[in-house]
Amino acid sequence: MALLGIDIGTSGCKATLADTDGRVLGQAYQEYPLFSAQPGWQEIDPERVWLAVRTVISQVVAGQQHNPVRAISVSSFGEAVVAIDGGGQTLGPSMIYIDSRGREEAAEIKALLGDDQILAIPGTPAEPMYSLGKICWLKKHRPEIYEKTWKFLLFADFILYRLGAAPATDYSLAARTLAFDIRQKDWSDVMLAAAEIDRAKFGEPVQAGTPVGTIRPGIALELGLPMDVMLVAGGHDQPCAALGAGVIRPGLAVDGMGTTECITPAFAEPILSKAMADNYFACVPHVIAGHYVTYAFTFTSGSILKWYRDSFGAALRAEADQLGVNVYDLLIDRARSAPSSVLVLPHFAGAATPYMDTAATGAIVGLTIDTRPEDIVKGLLEGITFEIMLNTERLATAGVPIREILAVGGLSRSASYLQLKASMMGKPVTTLEVAEAGTLGVIILAGTACGVFGSIDQAVRQLVRRRQTFQPDPALHDFYQERFAQYKKLYPALRAIRTT
Repeated sequence: MALLGIDIGTSGCKATLADTDGRVLGQAYQEYPLFSAQPGWQEIDPERVWLAVRTVISQVVAGQQHNPVRAISVSSFGEAVVAIDGGGQTLGPSMIYIDSRGREEAAEIKALLGDDQILAIPGTPAEPMYSLGKICWLKKHRPEIYEKTWKFLLFADFILYRLGAAPATDYSLAARTLAFDIRQKDWSDVMLAAAEIDRAKFGEPVQAGTPVGTIRPGIALELGLPMDVMLVAGGHDQPCAALGAGVIRPGLAVDGMGTTECITPAFAEPILSKAMADNYFACVPHVIAGHYVTYAFTFTSGSILKWYRDSFGAALRAEADQLGVNVYDLLIDRARSAPSSVLVLPHFAGAATPYMDTAATGAIVGLTIDTRPEDIVKGLLEGITFEIMLNTERLATAGVPIREILAVGGLSRSASYLQLKASMMGKPVTTLEVAEAGTLGVIILAGTACGVFGSIDQAVRQLVRRRQTFQPDPALHDFYQERFAQYKKLYPALRAIRTT
């Protein structure tokens, strides 16, 4: 018997097939593009995502007839919704979180309800990244799409629906819409009335790990799956990764190092303080019943290395292909060994927490005639780490201290980068046997739902295994603390120039 976990990212999807002992039987990844029809617009095609999901499922189950899939669960990035009609057909591309649309609409909701009331209901300030403002924009500027929409589904919900599930949204993803009451665990009449959005257009809210259907026979035949596969509600990728990393007690946090980067600590009671609100730290239901998480995140991380690769790394890509190695491994290994001579502000797609400034821009400071490509690459790695250091510093101020980082995602495969991160942050950084904690998290949910595991705690003890811990270099940490003090001056200075 096998369990299948799927993770939907903004640039690609992953599938992991594992047996009931947590042994990985197969993994697959498929990329898809983002589109920008106009400046400030960032869209993703749900049909391209669905095609990629079908591809990775087919790849991981091929040749595994002796390990039939018992259950599937899905995690995904948040905020972006898929509009589908009554026949389940998509009505157009989806606006992702960095799309500039929805600013005016989010501001109108904020002006109508006020910060305190909004914080008390969805657990987060009214920001344009969330779904509600973008749905309002759609209703105002594309009313024909809004009227035809039967359901707005988050991406994990959409994939499960296409596989055969009922239209449902787990609490952790629902909380990324700004339309959900995190205490009552239901769509908020107050938020929806302020936005003038019909609650019938959303899926049923359910706890992550809830069975939501059985696979469609036609899809099962097409993908090589059994006819009785259980479909299980997953959740937002970050709390799923926290579960998959074993973050189920205070002091630990998972660091999802992918296209974006997100620190996710867990706690037992909702924290809705002014310090949390001032730094735009949301309070979100965990995929573990009765628990909550918060997110300290960036809009850019691995995407900056991708930008460098695509813009300046043609020769490096060719060399990587010739050597048969990953181009990002080569890029990081070629980075300057000593600290960089440049400081990089990594706001290349705007600033997330603690600023939430979507108009923010990046900067490379300290360029000279002697600056080499390896200086730039090392500066990029330092910059994305400084931004996470800023967030963990603010989290501690808000009452959420972090003692140890559990690193997952694509960049966690680089030992040299993880050693740099540990030294810069002054905290141990630990990797896991299964680096893709997001898919492991939904495998835990799927396995618990179908009875393979007696409880979430049992599944974590059985499946989550640590691999290697990188300890900080005290001397290097002291040096980087001085650089960090300089780094923290960059955003205010650049913002002053931009807004003058």
